[in-house]
Amino acid sequence: MTSQRAPTKLLPAHVAAERRTASVDPKRSINLRIEANTRELIDEAAAVLGKTRTEFMVDSARAQAIDVLLDQRLFALDAARHEAFVAALDNPPAPGPKLKALLKRVPAWEA
Repeated sequence: MTSQRAPTKLLPAHVAAERRTASVDPKRSINLRIEANTRELIDEAAAVLGKTRTEFMVDSARAQAIDVLLDQRLFALDAARHEAFVAALDNPPAPGPKLKALLKRVPAWEA
């Protein structure tokens, strides 16, 4: 009797390594060297919110990371701009000479 395994999804090396490490130790340290005035500013802001420095820094970094990633993946359009966007996707311009030349090139890994 042979067992069938689900296909393996390949992950970038840094993601795979992070997952392996996370399964062993769910919390890890990040050491930062910052100027004293920046540390004091962070401590003051954390105190205003009733948070520790670590809580404040992790929450702030997480929020910034989410914003950066969403900024690369999500955009909002009003109805008129959405229609124009969809129309552009449905009716792309004809390929120009540079695109045609690029598509005829043999990739470096096949040369």
